[in-house]
Amino acid sequence: MNTHDESPLTETPDSQRKGFFPIALVLFSFTFFTATMFAGGKIGVAFEFTDILWITVIGNVLLGLYAASLGLISARSGLNTVLMGRFCFGNLGSKLSDFLLGFAELGWYAWGTATLAISLTKIVHLPETWTIPLMVLFGLGFSITAIVGFKGLEFLSKISIPLMFILLVVSIYLATQHVGGWHGLNSAQPTEKMTFATAITMVFGTFASGATQITNWTRMAKSSRVAVWACLVSFIIGNGIMVLAGAWMAIVYQQADIVEVLILQGLSLAAIVMLCLNLWTIQGPTIYNVSAAACHLVRTERRKTMVLASAAIGIVLAVLGMYQFLIPFLLLLGAIIPPLGGVIMADYWVRYKGKYPRLCDAQLPNFNWLGLSAYAIGAICAYVSPWVAPIVGIAVAFACYATLTAIFPIKHAQLKEA
Repeated sequence: MNTHDESPLTETPDSQRKGFFPIALVLFSFTFFTATMFAGGKIGVAFEFTDILWITVIGNVLLGLYAASLGLISARSGLNTVLMGRFCFGNLGSKLSDFLLGFAELGWYAWGTATLAISLTKIVHLPETWTIPLMVLFGLGFSITAIVGFKGLEFLSKISIPLMFILLVVSIYLATQHVGGWHGLNSAQPTEKMTFATAITMVFGTFASGATQITNWTRMAKSSRVAVWACLVSFIIGNGIMVLAGAWMAIVYQQADIVEVLILQGLSLAAIVMLCLNLWTIQGPTIYNVSAAACHLVRTERRKTMVLASAAIGIVLAVLGMYQFLIPFLLLLGAIIPPLGGVIMADYWVRYKGKYPRLCDAQLPNFNWLGLSAYAIGAICAYVSPWVAPIVGIAVAFACYATLTAIFPIKHAQLKEA
């Protein structure tokens, strides 16, 4: 085992375990993502401010609880989502979760790389011919922190999170002054219509796929308590701030993008700093997630090699126009990713009663058809659901797997003979 490359195919050893602050800092940087503000912006023009506060709290509490549930399992077992997939989907069947999780994060990486190149070109008035070279530059640059690993992500977070938070607070203060203070915010009337359930779906769904892969860092937590609290703090506060800020800006400027708002406020330099820091803090963890899934897919310990290969594919997708497909991509992820978490939770708590055997000692079948079937049912129900699709997918997948294993009992993973 290569303990210097963060154990991509085995349980996280005690020597790599970390306390609350490092874990929470990396998770916070993962959720402190300006794209989440777009969801807040759509909510901001459809509800009164008091309702917006309730929607933000409810949606992010649900999201935080989901992330914390997976975080607890990963901290106890030392496994991330793709490794836990071996138990509920089988040795070969787990390649389904590798592909889905890798696809989800690779799409995000391509979108973020394209977004920075295109936005920076517009802000500083560069020739359009610079766009593709910038995509290549940023696509490779973003991968540096992921190549370094957890320490690189932690170091970047220590610098970027405080600075981004300061810029966000300044912008919110200026926006509040512009609209006439607290009274002006509360006096704003909705200009569009949206149901409460749809709003909760948007808050939960924008980061449901990210929450499913939070285990790549919570597996390094010293205890399940550290993992749970780090997830709750990062998702409820970090993601909550971004949703609320997006709604705030939409009320005042009819614009949810913090970068565009900073430009409107005459803070163009701050807008460039915010854009670069924010995308760098999300792109590092994103390509790290891709490399973890890729390592498991091809069963290799070469995580750094997988980071570079994944970054190269992400650059190609960015050049091919991933920037144009954010909304349909988000809707797809909200249906196909969360059911994975539902099956994993059912497998761990219902089938294994809260304790996996060591992965190296377990003799697993190639396919666990009950787990694969439960996932498929959950994903289909989520995709066609008019309600909160990610929550539907998680609940249906969990219930189906628990029911199927009760009707067709399957043995626990057999231990390999010595």
